[in-house]
Amino acid sequence: MPADHINDIIRNRRSIFPPSYTSQDIPVEIIKDLLENANCAPTHRRTEPWRFTVMKGEGLKQLAVFFSDRYKRVTPEENFSQARYDAAGQKVLQSNCVVAIHMEPHPDQVPEWEEIASVACAVQNMWLSAHAYGIGAYWSSPAFLDEIAGFLKLPENHRCLGLFYMGYHEQSHTEARRSSIDDKVTWIL
Repeated sequence: MPADHINDIIRNRRSIFPPSYTSQDIPVEIIKDLLENANCAPTHRRTEPWRFTVMKGEGLKQLAVFFSDRYKRVTPEENFSQARYDAAGQKVLQSNCVVAIHMEPHPDQVPEWEEIASVACAVQNMWLSAHAYGIGAYWSSPAFLDEIAGFLKLPENHRCLGLFYMGYHEQSHTEARRSSIDDKVTWIL
């Protein structure tokens, strides 16, 4: 593959949020491709700590209900808003697929930060692949990840690291807002 292809994919990937998603279905085969690419991430000592729970269809409805019910449960009655309750699960339902990102750590083999870094590399592989397929995506890490882990019934030793929202989209391309790499590199030649 010419280097300019991968450069283009990396440099033009953006976070695309659910309000921009269309109702077009993401085929399960493409989701499997994204997950296969995630599985090719680097991993120290081959621990492969990444784990994923894929939600589509009924799974999305269950996640949306969880978000709405959680809002109701944690909001004092005097602050409760029906509009916020209704909106709590909206971005889930605007998505065609949500992938819960979790990690199975191996503390006897590698430090936790290395496992988190491996999972982040897996997510980046998935994100770049989604972009190449024309699928918008973004990684969200709500403040209540432990509750999401409970909702998903993750094994006790797993750690939820966020939700990866996906959908085909109609958002136009935006330029990256990054400062110059020259400000971030020191050369020792």
